Amino acid sequence: MKCLEFDQFSLKAKKILEAELSTIMDEIKCPGILKEAMHYSLQAGGKRIRPLLLFATMDSLEADWQKGVKVAAAIEMIHTYSLIHDDLPSMDDDDLRRGKPTNHKVFGEAIAILAGDALLTQSFRVLSALDSALFSDRQKLEIIACLSQSAGAEGMVGGQVADLLGEEQQVSLEELESIHIHKTGKLLAACVEAGCILADANEPIRQLFRSFSYHLGLSFQIRDDILDQVGDEQTIGKPVGSDLSNKKSTYPSILTLKGAEEKLSYHIDAAKSALQKIGGNPHYLNMITDLVATRDH
Repeated sequence: MKCLEFDQFSLKAKKILEAELSTIMDEIKCPGILKEAMHYSLQAGGKRIRPLLLFATMDSLEADWQKGVKVAAAIEMIHTYSLIHDDLPSMDDDDLRRGKPTNHKVFGEAIAILAGDALLTQSFRVLSALDSALFSDRQKLEIIACLSQSAGAEGMVGGQVADLLGEEQQVSLEELESIHIHKTGKLLAACVEAGCILADANEPIRQLFRSFSYHLGLSFQIRDDILDQVGDEQTIGKPVGSDLSNKKSTYPSILTLKGAEEKLSYHIDAAKSALQKIGGNPHYLNMITDLVATRDH
């Protein structure tokens, strides 16, 4: 595929993704208020890093990345459900998300919880209905297994629990890394793994991609911790300093801001080193890595 500039690639990918999300939502038959709440958070914008990772992984393996759009949509539905629940008063208690009132502020807590539940379960309906003419049953099962593990008790949900238990106490750097690997890194890694599955990559190549996604996931969270301390509230789209007010351990709180920036640089370099070993043309993955390192929201 002719290599587009990254902003063109990103714009095209987001347009295709959002059209697919709209199609999925249009086909759901449910109470209007539930669909409205689901759609509200699903179309709230954002970086769409997770779908972009899947597309860029497929592209680097010379696969047609547009064939991954339904899987990317399912991943974005899982991610969006997690954001709705994270913002609830019983969790992070946030009023803003991406510069807009959080779901429970608009629809109430009960509908917000159910909207998150519906997005999560519907995502697996989307995956189970992948076109058998494009992907084998083995590929579908591998993706479902990968995403359910990465999003569940052994991944994102388990990491969120560990994060809640770590509030109001100082955890070690090793404990903090474990929290972030599970809470944030596992779903990011699943996007890369899914891209490898869809592109039929062999196991040695997949192992290199796993190394890349491990370091990228930690980089993403370290940058998030840094932005919570020094970011601009208007740019981020939510209040800064929430980690401090919730008495959470962060990379800056453990390592100092300078130490967190050094740790970010280390993981970014390690991610890029893994990409070099893969070979091929990981142009977009390199640019996503740069975006994670320098993002301001």
